[in-house]
Parts: sequence; C-alpha cells; structure tokens
Amino acid sequence: MALAVTVAVLWVVGQAALSPFFGPICGLLGIWVALGYLNWQRQKRIERFINQLPELSRILANATQAGLALRMALSLAADELEAPAGDELEKVAQQLAVGTSLDDALGELAERLPSRELVVLVTTLVLANRAGGTVVSSLRNLTETLEERKETRREVRTQLSQVSMTAYSVPVIGVGSLLLIDNMQPGALDRMTSTGLGQFAVVAAFALYVVGFAAIRRFSKIDV
Repeated sequence: MALAVTVAVLWVVGQAALSPFFGPICGLLGIWVALGYLNWQRQKRIERFINQLPELSRILANATQAGLALRMALSLAADELEAPAGDELEKVAQQLAVGTSLDDALGELAERLPSRELVVLVTTLVLANRAGGTVVSSLRNLTETLEERKETRREVRTQLSQVSMTAYSVPVIGVGSLLLIDNMQPGALDRMTSTGLGQFAVVAAFALYVVGFAAIRRFSKIDV
C-alpha cells in the first residue's frame, strides 16, 4: 500500500512540476527508492545484530562456564539481550522447545541474518555441540575477535562516509539541475520532452546517473 501510494504521488507530482513525460520516470523512481529503503532497513537490522554479537558471545561463554547447557544458554541470552538479537534468539529458543535440532535452528538464524561474524559464531556452537566439549575458551577468543571486527567495521564506515555521500549527491544534483532549468525558463522541459530526441536524452541522462550511483556505491563497498 505504501509503495502504491508513493508511486502514485510521485507520478502526479512529476507530471505537474516537470512535464507529463516525467510522470512514469518519477513512478519508477518511487519503486527504486522504496526497494532501496527496504534493503537499507534490512541491512540496518543486520548491522545492529552484528554489533550485539560480542555481548552475545560473552553471555554464552559465561552461561556455559556456569554449567548451563547450550540450549539453556541461548534462552538466557534471548532474555538478556535487546532487539534484534533478543527477538532472533527467542525464535531459536522456541524452535528448540518444539524439537528442532540445534544445527537447524542456528542454521535458519544464519540465513535470516547473513553475516560472516554470525556464521563463525554458529559454526563454533554447532561444532562444540556435536563434539560434546566445552565452548568457553572458544567463545572467549571469539568475543575478542568480534570486538576487534566491530571496531574495524566502524573505522571503515567512517572513512567511506564521504564517498557514500558523493554517491547520493550525484543524482540529486542532476534532478536539481532539471528543476533549475525549468524555473529559469518555464516550459523548457515540456519543449525538450516533446521530441523523440529530447526524450532519449532525458532517459539516457537518468540511466547514466543510475550507473554512476551504482558504480560509486560498488567501489565504496568493502567487506571486512
């Protein structure tokens, strides 16, 4: 519903503020923005979960050192941690309560929140559960490693913030230039998009802006 309303509003605004030719383009832009927002929220949730992994590993290490079984340690962590880690671990605890194996429950958790850090933690817990040995020392070492990776990811994100801002500034400048031209010469966009050559130029320009945005984002994406 939100996507349909957004597309309809942008379509009408594009036709009224620019020209009828820009209506469908603004509608497509609304779909792109909505999908980008959804992906941003998904990645934001994953990032929040990754930031909670050191604390999760510490709680599991303390619980297992106190003599609790791994299943009980996961339930304890679900109660101690805030969302999203608490909610996700609650799902794992509920799956374990109805008879799902620990391997399957943790495997589904890794699929819901894909990240290298979580895969390492899940692998450590699964191997320890299969071998039947203690996981305290492994979790202690993993906690230190996760803390270091957390700081490294923060430093990389800070260093690349200017590049990310550039990626968003490029298409904004392009759209702003169109609005400026139409404001300085009213009707210029109508005259430009009334011919096939002008429409092709507008479509090509928007395509180049999208390619530039994607290229900058790709170059600034560094896996830690």
